[in-house]
Amino acid sequence: MTEPATSVATVYVLNGPNLNLLGLREPEIYGSQTLDDIAGMLEDRGRELGLEIDMRQSNHEGHLVDWLHEAQAEGAKAVLINAGAYTHTSVALHDAIKSIKVPVIEVHLSNPHKREEFRHKSYVGMAALGTVCGFGANSYLVALDAVSRL
Repeated sequence: MTEPATSVATVYVLNGPNLNLLGLREPEIYGSQTLDDIAGMLEDRGRELGLEIDMRQSNHEGHLVDWLHEAQAEGAKAVLINAGAYTHTSVALHDAIKSIKVPVIEVHLSNPHKREEFRHKSYVGMAALGTVCGFGANSYLVALDAVSRL
């Protein structure tokens, strides 16, 4: 007798503009780890937690909106989103997060509240379940650990 296959819950990890340049761009603010380094960390931790990671990055706002909708349609467990600069400008991302039932956690490498004033307002955070910021690449791991408990 064969045992039924167990499905692994998927966590989408969405990254916005300029995050493809991590490791090169302002390492004094964003650290020296690349997005690939972070993906590897998340995949390792995801395996420990029984979660599959679907890591994506785009410099285009509409892709992020489409991926939020896809996360809902595909029954994702949660979405971690580092929307980069769109955090502070995108009503479209705010509305997309509000339109889905999948829990969304906002993630930032730096602490936006300790930076320029225009970074203090987060349209993403206004719609997200929670926010993790200021711990560098570990912000993603803290958020993933939180998701595992939902």
